[in-house]
Amino acid sequence: MATENKNLSQHDLNDLPDCSGLRVGVVFSEWNDEITHALRDGAIEVLKSQNLSDHNIVVKSVPGSFELPLGAQFLCEHDTVDAVVCVGSVIRGETSHFEYVCQGVAHGIKDVSLKYNKPVIFGVLTDDNIEQSRARAGGKHGNKGIEAAVAALKMVALQMDLSQSNY
Repeated sequence: MATENKNLSQHDLNDLPDCSGLRVGVVFSEWNDEITHALRDGAIEVLKSQNLSDHNIVVKSVPGSFELPLGAQFLCEHDTVDAVVCVGSVIRGETSHFEYVCQGVAHGIKDVSLKYNKPVIFGVLTDDNIEQSRARAGGKHGNKGIEAAVAALKMVALQMDLSQSNY
């Protein structure tokens, strides 16, 4: 998560497990493509750095951020993925549309994750203006796509660890 004057996208990728056997989906919004393409590319960069092959990274686009949960659900239903990273960008406008979209996307992504018992990660920027979005899509606050991919891999590792333990 990006915080003022702090770049939280700088993770020690050596702390992540070997992911060569995993299959991860990345669903990104076509709306605000300057931002979402940077987020998508950041997520893919992390996945590749952790030994995921191009074949095991499934990248799909949806028209807007509101469609991200259904795109993630389609991947969970029709593709063998261990996790899905959802990236999008919603920028506040002059109407209450912003609140409805942001709440719907957040709840939808959470619901898909719980329904399929898989990490489905919320990597959606919810900014007041384009400058804030740029700062969080590779600017001074890092890249939320990187953070979302790291979160996905850490959650898969947790799930695998718990499934192999004798608790």
